[in-house]
Amino acid sequence: MSIGVYYLESTNADSVNINQYNQKVLEKLAELSGETIEFCDLEHLADYDLAMTFVGGGGVEGRFKEVVDQLPEPVFLLTTGLNNSLAASMEILSYLKQNEIPGEIIHGSEAKMARRIATLARVFKAKKKISSLRIARVGQPSDWLISSDVDADECREYTGIEIIDISMEEFFEEIAKKQYEDNKYTEMIKARNWHPQDTELCCQIYGALKRLAGKYQLDGLTVRCFDLLKPIKGTSCLALAVLNAEGIYGGCEGDVPSLISMCVAGELTGQPIFMANPSRILSDDNDIIFAHCTLPLNMPTSFELMTHFESDLGVAFRGHIQEGPVTIFKTGGLMQQYFAAAGELKENLKERNLCRTQVRIHLDEQTLEYFLTESIGNHHMIINGDWVELIDEFYKWF
Repeated sequence: MSIGVYYLESTNADSVNINQYNQKVLEKLAELSGETIEFCDLEHLADYDLAMTFVGGGGVEGRFKEVVDQLPEPVFLLTTGLNNSLAASMEILSYLKQNEIPGEIIHGSEAKMARRIATLARVFKAKKKISSLRIARVGQPSDWLISSDVDADECREYTGIEIIDISMEEFFEEIAKKQYEDNKYTEMIKARNWHPQDTELCCQIYGALKRLAGKYQLDGLTVRCFDLLKPIKGTSCLALAVLNAEGIYGGCEGDVPSLISMCVAGELTGQPIFMANPSRILSDDNDIIFAHCTLPLNMPTSFELMTHFESDLGVAFRGHIQEGPVTIFKTGGLMQQYFAAAGELKENLKERNLCRTQVRIHLDEQTLEYFLTESIGNHHMIINGDWVELIDEFYKWF
């Protein structure tokens, strides 16, 4: 992550020493944040992944006004506690607000400033990556997902994400090739020697999706997976589990908002993402149960192989996900709304009447009400750890 800093130099009498001091501050911030941070001229500021403005001291407000139209937005103001740097920054921030330009003052100890810079770097790195993603619908959304289609043109306009469509016919043609390249995940699955014929078929489905991802240069895909059941007599649960573990976002049922949610959560946190159905709310305990038949194979601490729940076909996974803090997340297809809440994964379940991987998560009563009054579609993402603050920060600047 490269951070370019435009320097507003103070014209005070001691400007030479002030400039030397500010240079050392910037070097320290780079060291503490672990990011590449350097001064640059105005013309090259937009070349960096993230732009900031260092307010070198008092008296620079007029010159800031002259260049503000050339500064990338939002405008982040680095300040020190010397030479009226903070006072000048406050005047500048007020001007930004008057003109409806997003901005923020970064001030405090060097350690605190560095932590803030590191957070912003993470957010804007994810923002940049997400805006260049290329994803695909393999088949249209399943018929029951009546609120989960996304207009591709609108999505690209609002988010930068490109959605392409791949027909089920092309997918079936790839499956018919019966080819795939083994990796550590397919080898791990086959070593279980569980229904070898079904496992081989599902590995071939994985190979088909992997080739489509390569052919169309995809970062992720979502599959109208139930259409595989009758003609193929297999499922995509294994394929999606392996693709997600490999770093290619893979979603179920042609659900594009959920695939975009996986992309956002994955790019922000760097964690594997479990796409699951809310299955039951236990209101007396403020718990909710989520379940699905696939999950990234680098997420559970252990797993066992089973058939797909609804069809009793193919290869699905009952995974044990680490108990402890988790985040539940969902965003709309145009990323104009989102839900993020921290909870506690209390238990992995083994009920017969739910999809194979089942988790019980404790939430507060107000958060549970969201699922009954404001839910963004059906599927939601589950991430190990509490990432709500980072997600909120992302949407602050989206």
